[in-house]
Amino acid sequence: MTVTQEPQIRPVSGVAQRYARALYDYASEQGAISDVLRQVRGLREAIGQSADLRVFLRDARLDERRSAEVAGALMEKLGFGDALRRFVGVIASNRRLSELVSILDGVIALDATLRGEVVAEIRSTQPLTDMQRSQLQGRLAEAGYSRVSMIERTDTSLIGGMTVRVGSTLFDTSIAGRLTRLQNAMKGAA
Repeated sequence: MTVTQEPQIRPVSGVAQRYARALYDYASEQGAISDVLRQVRGLREAIGQSADLRVFLRDARLDERRSAEVAGALMEKLGFGDALRRFVGVIASNRRLSELVSILDGVIALDATLRGEVVAEIRSTQPLTDMQRSQLQGRLAEAGYSRVSMIERTDTSLIGGMTVRVGSTLFDTSIAGRLTRLQNAMKGAA
């Protein structure tokens, strides 16, 4: 495993942060923050597991009305509550569905920050199992990150393994990372 220090990359854009803050504040005012957070994590997981859903979110050809209709029907079918359904409808109407994942990540990150946790961004070739999540949280606790909120992303370009970014620290156990390090070492030996 390689640990590198890199400049902190803000995983959430300014627009996504504003939407995330709006949902978080609305849910807090309604007294439904724990319920909405559970649904946000569920939606984030559903997007991570469905290639078709990711393609739909990136499809810029749909007009606002049609994308809002499809998003609303999808949210209802997946069983999400009224607040999250309406919120995704607003995002669709504003032609921001392509940023939905960043917005959801922003809600999770905002909640973690307000609770005094550190956000860890995990990239792996396949979604993590519950056992892998538990083991990873244990390893992060050993590394000094006892209060961690994890944001998971699927990235097939890693070939295998995973990367974990906590702040400006990157833990890289991916095969792609190993190949890059090997290539750099061979360039230096030449």
